[in-house]
Amino acid sequence: MAVINPWTWGLGRRKSAIARVRLKSGAGGFVVNGKPIDEYFVTIQTRQRARQPLTVSDSLENYDVFCNVRGGGPSGQSEAVSLGIARALKSINPATFDTLRENSLLTRDSRMKERKKYGRRGARRGFQFSKR
Repeated sequence: MAVINPWTWGLGRRKSAIARVRLKSGAGGFVVNGKPIDEYFVTIQTRQRARQPLTVSDSLENYDVFCNVRGGGPSGQSEAVSLGIARALKSINPATFDTLRENSLLTRDSRMKERKKYGRRGARRGFQFSKR
């Protein structure tokens, strides 16, 4: 007997943030790390960025979203959640692929922090030079 799993998973990464997202058909609940989205993401931009795949695909009230996010800051975490939701939506409904791709929600942003090099103060900045 096969067990039908109501959850669809999506993984999103951005900078050093990793988001594991689960989607299930429901009333539109959105929980991040056990808190409602409005409590977890304080600014309007981070909330909008996290919800963007749902609003673009017109499925904001169709799915319940549960996210586990770790690492990074609020901006990177919200973009990781966005990518995870977009990947889960794509696997649930392949017809949304074109709209998600047009809004560049399925593209992994690979920009990371550059490492500090030896002989320098930071990644690129050197120490102050004095002639005398």
